[in-house]
Amino acid sequence: MQQYRFQPMTEEFAAIICKWRYPGEYSFYDMEETDEDIAELLEGDYYAALDFKGDLIGFICSGNAARLPIGHQIGIYNDPSKIDIGLGMKPDITGKGSGQQFLTQAIHFLKELYPAHSFQLVVATFNERAIKVYERVGFVKGIRFINKRNEQEIEFLVMNLMD
Repeated sequence: MQQYRFQPMTEEFAAIICKWRYPGEYSFYDMEETDEDIAELLEGDYYAALDFKGDLIGFICSGNAARLPIGHQIGIYNDPSKIDIGLGMKPDITGKGSGQQFLTQAIHFLKELYPAHSFQLVVATFNERAIKVYERVGFVKGIRFINKRNEQEIEFLVMNLMD
C-alpha cells in the first residue's frame, strides 16, 4: 500500500503544480503558470502530497481554498460543521487506480486538522471517474448547480462525506 505524506505547500511545489497539464476535457483543471496562481497555492490552506520517495504526486486544500465563489450565493457553505476540501493528482497518475487510496489518506490527514467536522467537496459532473472514487470513499451526491468558467457553463455536484 502506497503511503502519502502531506506537508504545507512550498513555492517549488506550487510552481510544479501550475505546469501540470491534463488531457482532453480534464484540461478544465489546468492552472496557469502565473505568479497569481502560484500565490493562490501558497496563501490558502494547500498541502503538497508526496509519495514515499518524496516526489510530488498531488495536493489537497481545505476551507476557503476549496470553495467556488458561487457556492456562497447558493448557500452550500452555510454549515460551519462542514469543512470544504479539494484535491488534485499529478496528471500521469490519474485514472490508474490510486485515487481511492490517495483520498482516504488525505481525509485521514484532514481529520487530524479538523476533528469533529464532516467534509464536503464540489466536483464537475463530467468528472465521472472522480465521482466514483468519492463514492467509494463514502461521499454522497447532493445538489447540482451551474457555474460559468471562461464563458462556459459547467455543471457541478456537491458531495458530502458520510461517516
